[in-house]
Amino acid sequence: MQTNWKIGSLFGIPLFLDPLWFVILGLATLNFGVAYQEWGSVTAWSAGLIMALLLFGSVLLHELGHSLAARSQGIKVNSITLFLFGGIAAIEEESKTPGKAFQVAIAGPLVSIGLFLLLRIASSVIPDTSPVSMMVDDLARINLVVALFNLIPGLPLDGGQVLKAALWKITGDRFQAVHWAAKAGQILGYSAIALGFAVDFFTRELVTGLWIALLGWFAVRNANTYDRVTTLQETLLKVTAADAMTRDFRVIDADQTLRSFADTYLLAATPEIYFAASDGRYRGMVAIEDLRLVERSVWETQTLHSIAHPLTEIPSVTESTAIAEVIKKLENEQLPRITVLTPAGAVAGIIDRGDIVKALAQKLDLQVTDAEIKRIKEEGNYPPGLQLGVIAKSID
Repeated sequence: MQTNWKIGSLFGIPLFLDPLWFVILGLATLNFGVAYQEWGSVTAWSAGLIMALLLFGSVLLHELGHSLAARSQGIKVNSITLFLFGGIAAIEEESKTPGKAFQVAIAGPLVSIGLFLLLRIASSVIPDTSPVSMMVDDLARINLVVALFNLIPGLPLDGGQVLKAALWKITGDRFQAVHWAAKAGQILGYSAIALGFAVDFFTRELVTGLWIALLGWFAVRNANTYDRVTTLQETLLKVTAADAMTRDFRVIDADQTLRSFADTYLLAATPEIYFAASDGRYRGMVAIEDLRLVERSVWETQTLHSIAHPLTEIPSVTESTAIAEVIKKLENEQLPRITVLTPAGAVAGIIDRGDIVKALAQKLDLQVTDAEIKRIKEEGNYPPGLQLGVIAKSID
């Protein structure tokens, strides 16, 4: 399993390197080193390595622009990672308004344009005959290209984020805006793949054509991810607790003694959820663990009323609560399950992570086996490819 390497932090944001980053570092060094051969072999290759590192320094500052804009809105930034195709800031959730989303999206390109202008100014005061002058000019052009390339209007590029913010403002529907911006990214990605193959076929520039096609593949792959995640987010808001809950619990007599309860249920083959009721009303949830805390000498005289947790004191949601809110409550409070109550305050059902995954699988036609659902219920963890806790939180 591929693991990113942490190399430090900047403004409290962890910085990571994808192992494939070294591939593009080597290619960039080779590209610049060949271009600077007129300066002599040692100088050229040294300058090539420096330029490659400065290139990724520029990419890092570009991503830092996005990150600081997000943090200014109170949004957590988990990390910045440099990888084969550049860099990515892991921003935890969406901005609250189209205007704020635009600010985060445009911050990166503005940083790159700012670097271009600063480097152009620096170049003007450095003698033209100096190798440093050529390196500064090249770095300035690179930052301009980074800015303009990222402004192409299709996800996952910054231009796609800008397009999303604009469509969100026009339509008032963030989800629809993402779908349209992702569609634009898919079209651009497939076009880039076609262009890459065309370059290979007509010019024999195999490396250039392959790189363009790889960029297109990356765009299509990530645009598809945006589209799928957005569909999942929409579903998390539409599906309610009533849609996912089960009645896998047992209602027991609250007036029975602790001894009677222990004799009947303590050695049950499989753990069950118990709710105590009497006189037609739920008195609370009963846990086997609470029974074990009571001295056995009083089991004959005390009833389940003494250990039942009132419904008002246990974690609960209503039947109409969106599954997104259920997921966030489970994660924030680290709960194995949650109780669903009717408007009248009675127990309607219970929900755990397995129930949530099963309901979503049915809604979205996902292939999730019964064995996988059982594993999720037992372990209390979502599948690695379905991080619902993170996705639900990003809806805020």
